Amino acid sequence: MSSGNGPIPVLEGDVEPGTGLPAPADIILRMRQAITGGQHWFYALLDAVHAWRLPEETVRGRHYRYLIAGEAFDWLLLAERLLEEAADLVPPDQRDALLWHNRWPEDLEIDDDEFARRLGPAKHSAHLNYLYGVLVEEALQLSVEEEIHKEVRARAWGFDQREDETVYQRIYGRSREQLLALHYEETGNLLTGDVSLADWKAFTYWLFKLRLKSQDRARVASDTRKGLAQLTRMELAVSESRRGARLDEAEFAARYSA
Repeated sequence: MSSGNGPIPVLEGDVEPGTGLPAPADIILRMRQAITGGQHWFYALLDAVHAWRLPEETVRGRHYRYLIAGEAFDWLLLAERLLEEAADLVPPDQRDALLWHNRWPEDLEIDDDEFARRLGPAKHSAHLNYLYGVLVEEALQLSVEEEIHKEVRARAWGFDQREDETVYQRIYGRSREQLLALHYEETGNLLTGDVSLADWKAFTYWLFKLRLKSQDRARVASDTRKGLAQLTRMELAVSESRRGARLDEAEFAARYSA
């Protein structure tokens, strides 16, 4: 499998030297056998995620991109794909709680460290890249958009319809059109019209990397803090959920400071 930028890297997994890549069908079969054999479905799912190697695939007409830019791992998207193959073995309410709210089963005693161990170091590191580079980045954009809305409402002479562009200008110093053009120059991926969710996540991660490269450390820290605060408010507004990592400014600085 390859992309316009060369071979797509395989995901790290529990492959023994000389045995080749485990086929998706084999991983799914082992997961189903583990569940029917008495293992909790969430543990069986994590073991399947650990073994998984395909960074993307198309199944029944739907394209799944689990690994963004070879660095950011969307583990819940892979979980959705795997749980579709075990729908008859997993309680629907627990499955929906995981996929829609990232709530782990309440009948399990599993913490972030155990989650990281079961994913493996490479996948968990890529999972953190996804959390910071996609989820926190989206939260930063939302936070800035809300700031702009407040400023617009405070104006005496009307409403600025270009607030979407202003969000990009304020965070990244360029309009959305300029950023899309630069993204195309760097990646060869032209985003026009109806953009798929996978491509938009990839664009968001690209914006995150651009922000790290173009801003000074103080600005990076300030914007990241703003995104983390927005994400926390969003989680608390719905429910307290776990994401398999403790997201904080210190962890961010340790991972992304030059």
